[in-house]
Amino acid sequence: MKAIANMKNTIANYKAMDSKDKSTFWKETLLNNALYILLVIAVIYTYTQNQRFLSVSSIVNIISLAAANIPIACGIAGCIVLTGTDLSAGRVVGLTACISASLLQAADYASRMFTDLPVMPIWLVILIVIAVGAVVGWVNGFFVAKFSLHPFIVTLATQLIVYGLLLMYVMLNGNNGQPLSGLDAGFKQFVSGSFISIGKTPIPNYVWYAALIVVITWFIWNKTTFGKNMFAVGSNPEAANVSGVNVARTTILVHTLAGAMYGITGFIESARIGSNSANTGLNYECDAIAACVIGGVSFVGGTGKVSGIVLGVFLLRIIFVALNFLSINPNMQYVIKGLIILVAVSIDMRKYLVRK
Repeated sequence: MKAIANMKNTIANYKAMDSKDKSTFWKETLLNNALYILLVIAVIYTYTQNQRFLSVSSIVNIISLAAANIPIACGIAGCIVLTGTDLSAGRVVGLTACISASLLQAADYASRMFTDLPVMPIWLVILIVIAVGAVVGWVNGFFVAKFSLHPFIVTLATQLIVYGLLLMYVMLNGNNGQPLSGLDAGFKQFVSGSFISIGKTPIPNYVWYAALIVVITWFIWNKTTFGKNMFAVGSNPEAANVSGVNVARTTILVHTLAGAMYGITGFIESARIGSNSANTGLNYECDAIAACVIGGVSFVGGTGKVSGIVLGVFLLRIIFVALNFLSINPNMQYVIKGLIILVAVSIDMRKYLVRK
């Protein structure tokens, strides 16, 4: 109902405009929605070239790929709301993925990393990787809040630290950096198994876990004092402090929550890809940041919706799947990914400059 009312108001305001204002309105609309327009064109073009792009299996694949990236995007979005970012996210995903894999290798797997360790309960491993991610996030938040350091510098440093720890971890017990595979069947079933199918195409369990994370994130952002404080700090930390908000505490908690989300992402990714190494999680933060900005989470701070994050993740996955269907060179896809981030951030900043 609210959306319909807003649409009616927009139509009424448009009718009241003169020709110059109408021209400006369409110009602004086209510029602000340029990525969405290009996406629609890309989808139509890809479908004309390969009709399997919109098949049931392809759509489920897009949903699955998006679901795997939703936790990290929800985590990093909080950092962006605070006008920051988190360059350590991908490496934390890699570390927690390798920890998950090493603790949940099949008991009869010949190349187990910890030969004397029984297969651990899944719930315990989840708690371990969430704790590991949360600790890294807490460190990020502590240095940002207590020393007024820019999140870019802090998370760049922790990215290197976590990567170093990851490299050392995969060398333990004579593993010598070999990929961690041979995962326990129960672990793989828990993450990548399925109890619902569309036609003959199964929907992985982690799609439902991602949906649960979206609901939890929405609740935290919109229904808790912590969520309201996060947006207040992101909009104006000085005003938030005067209003009684503990800015340092809020900043630390936002980064801690983000780290926990990275841990969940690593757990899911571990079973999803099946073979984990020091390269797992590489550049995941780039996709997450791009998805957040495309979805309307502004680097200006204090702005963002969980629905926008989800939309951004899906749009990015659709683009990348389309590029694969069009047989675009994988190296060229990195160029396109960089351009998407650049254009999305430029559009976001342009909106801010126009408001000023």
